[in-house]
Amino acid sequence: MSIRNFDALFSPRAIALIGASNQPGSVGSVLVDNLVSGGFAGRIMLVNPHESEVHGRACHRSVDDLPEVPDLAIVATPARTVPAIIAALGARGCCAAIVISAGLGETAGGSTLRQQVLDAARPYLMRIVGPNCLGLISPAAGINASFAHLMPRAGDIALVSQSGAMLTSVIDWADERRIGFSHLVSVGDMSDVDFGDMLDYLATDRATRSILLYVENVTEAQKFLSAARLAARSMPVLVIKAGRSAAGARAAQSHTGALAGSDVVYDAAFRRAGILRVREIEELFEAAATLASGVRISGDRLTILTNGGGAGVLAVDALESDGGRLAKLSDEGITALDAVLPSTWSRANPVDIIGDATPERYGAALDVLMSERESDAILVINCPTAVADGMEAGRRVAEIAKRRPRFPVLTNWLGGTSAAPVRDYFAGEKVATFDSPEKAIRAFTHLVEYKRNQELLLETPSAGVAIGHQDIAAARELIEAVRADGRTTLSEFEAKRLLATFGIATVATRMAATVDEAIAGFEEIGAPAVLKIVSPEISHKSDAGGVRLNIRSAGEMRESAETMLASVRAHAPDARIDGFTVQRMIVRDGAYELIAGIATDPTFGPVILFGRGGKATEVIGDRAIGLPPLNSVLAREMIRGTRVAKLLDGYRDVPPVAFDVLASVLVRLSELAVHLADVAELDINPLLADADGVIALDARVSLHEAGATRVAPSIRPYPRELECEVELRRGERFLLRPIRPEDENPLAEMVSRCTQEDLRLRFMAPMKVLRHQAAARFSQIDYHREMALVAVEPDSPYGEGPIFGVARLVSDPENEAAEFAVLVRSDMKGRGLGYRLLSEILAYGRKRGLRRVYGEVLRENSTMLQMARDLGFRMETPENFSDTAHVTIEFDRKAAT
Repeated sequence: MSIRNFDALFSPRAIALIGASNQPGSVGSVLVDNLVSGGFAGRIMLVNPHESEVHGRACHRSVDDLPEVPDLAIVATPARTVPAIIAALGARGCCAAIVISAGLGETAGGSTLRQQVLDAARPYLMRIVGPNCLGLISPAAGINASFAHLMPRAGDIALVSQSGAMLTSVIDWADERRIGFSHLVSVGDMSDVDFGDMLDYLATDRATRSILLYVENVTEAQKFLSAARLAARSMPVLVIKAGRSAAGARAAQSHTGALAGSDVVYDAAFRRAGILRVREIEELFEAAATLASGVRISGDRLTILTNGGGAGVLAVDALESDGGRLAKLSDEGITALDAVLPSTWSRANPVDIIGDATPERYGAALDVLMSERESDAILVINCPTAVADGMEAGRRVAEIAKRRPRFPVLTNWLGGTSAAPVRDYFAGEKVATFDSPEKAIRAFTHLVEYKRNQELLLETPSAGVAIGHQDIAAARELIEAVRADGRTTLSEFEAKRLLATFGIATVATRMAATVDEAIAGFEEIGAPAVLKIVSPEISHKSDAGGVRLNIRSAGEMRESAETMLASVRAHAPDARIDGFTVQRMIVRDGAYELIAGIATDPTFGPVILFGRGGKATEVIGDRAIGLPPLNSVLAREMIRGTRVAKLLDGYRDVPPVAFDVLASVLVRLSELAVHLADVAELDINPLLADADGVIALDARVSLHEAGATRVAPSIRPYPRELECEVELRRGERFLLRPIRPEDENPLAEMVSRCTQEDLRLRFMAPMKVLRHQAAARFSQIDYHREMALVAVEPDSPYGEGPIFGVARLVSDPENEAAEFAVLVRSDMKGRGLGYRLLSEILAYGRKRGLRRVYGEVLRENSTMLQMARDLGFRMETPENFSDTAHVTIEFDRKAAT
């Protein structure tokens, strides 16, 4: 990931257009017009070897003839000329280029033209947007480096799109609605600059308050998710993903030349990153406008205030359809409304204040409803009538709403001619407004979903699961034995052994090579029993007659085994049959048949699946997808995302299932996916669950073909390899390990045991406690971008217990430099723990390939400054910050590698 030279893209001093043209209607001609008319204050230079003047402006024959080095170049020439042009631009010192040209996928001289462009740019660290793109527009800077048909208005929404046609459609749509943009970028084929890079830049761009994405496919999942998770913490990020259907996904693949992943996996990835997904362009901007306004809600309960009963019913229908809830009016609220409304009001939510409602009636009712504690937001609806002034009602609503600016008030003035001026007024007053009840409700549910996504990013999980090194080694040995046998499918018996090594309960199973061995197995485990065929070439045993249930005697076992052999051989004559498995039949009245497993997505790598199981699982299609690594919070969220979850919660006299155990199964499958890259697919079906626990009755595991490319998890898992034990000079031992999400409370406890002075020296400001949001942010880190090592007691089974100290590195997107910080519990100072923590985190940074590590230290913090000197840091004192020292240590990258 990198935003190197992005200042050349968004803040260039000079721009060159290679491929400028006098031919009316050509891309080169439109680019000239847009560049000149955009209002760019810097120098614009044109290049065309066949023209001395284009559109009345001087034109140069080549890049070498340019009178000034351009920061940014736009290239719109035939595909085969582009690599040489990029090389010439790089040699001149140009830092970024937008390649409009298409057709760079063709091969010339043994490699694609696209690769030749990248090879030409690489020596100069030159950034490439495109190829096959519309260009880039930054309205506030007057940059229109595109062939779009309009110059968009300036605003605070950034739009990044893979499709140039979609970008122009959005520009046209937004212009009619007077929506402005900070930046619009068409990334095209994303040979270099991609969504991850753009998110990294826009997340810290002061002109941008929300980010919109039009995505057809993601090319680098780890990079994308890492950048998206960071951006979503600082501002709303919304996405439209093309290719929701199978046919749409194929179309996207054909259009972009890249493999599109399953849409449900994209859904899971967006949720994991905290991104809000919408379905339509209009919905995208409605959500962006609502979220960027700063309106936030505390829950999903909505109060509806209306002068028309029918409009209120439409709103209720939309609310229930979208998963929101009607707020319940309190007795006190009803009494207060009785005092200001006519006796014919609805006395319920929706609050219908009757068709002749005056502005005063709207204001009085809204004033009461904004004090209701059981309401999280209010939707005010107005239907035009001849007996009331809609504009005055709107003014009164805006006036009341401003008294409590933090309370969410949404408005819907229905109609056209008479309502449009009121909606314009609301827009000017920064009151969220919509032209239909359905759109207003959709905006409310966007707020609900956005809140849920943000809370999920910060929710503290319970302690994870610890899979022992020996168990992982045993699982890998099992997989190697299967491969040595020339197979990529584990038998049911082997699959259950694999699950058992990761702590997933399975029904006891016996292998039987013959009918007689099956009978012996039955006599060992007792009735009732289940018999299943074992064949590496038969995945769905029931379809082949390879499953018999409820066997109650040895004679029935013999008859079942012999009949099964005949049935399977008739179904698959050439299938290899290795025998049978015999297991005790588990009968639990009221238990649910579920499915849990692992699949491999071509973009995002291993994914975890959960849903309704049994024979009809594919027909029912009730499933949820999650990305490993999972924790208890994420696993529970997956379970809640299925329809069967309502049953699992219990009802009437049926108790709820053991949710903690069920969530643990998903977390353990996540660990299996992380540690065993050979596993391509794993199905536990059925996974039987009830109040007494969870048990796997059947399992199927298939491996990647030998030599096949493995796609790594798209979110870096806990780096267990960094765990180490250390001994301090007094003989004290500690386990140093990477911080985990469940460390939030121990981290806050450590801070509470530090003196005010130590906290001031660490955070450079007075501080008493580490509040939830900050503690969650410090403990739920992205291991791609930062690392924190904590010191804990050495003998706890999962490295749990109190935290005695922490050292942290936060790197830039370039992986060039990182800032460090160290805090040791006050009662542990003077023992060498801080020195050891900083030493280990520096060793990690050196191994990672950082060029330098730096920190800001108060000059009065003599202990920290001396520690830095001892470790090789050099100290600088910034001119304007005499009380702060800047300390830096440089690493030799060659030595690190």
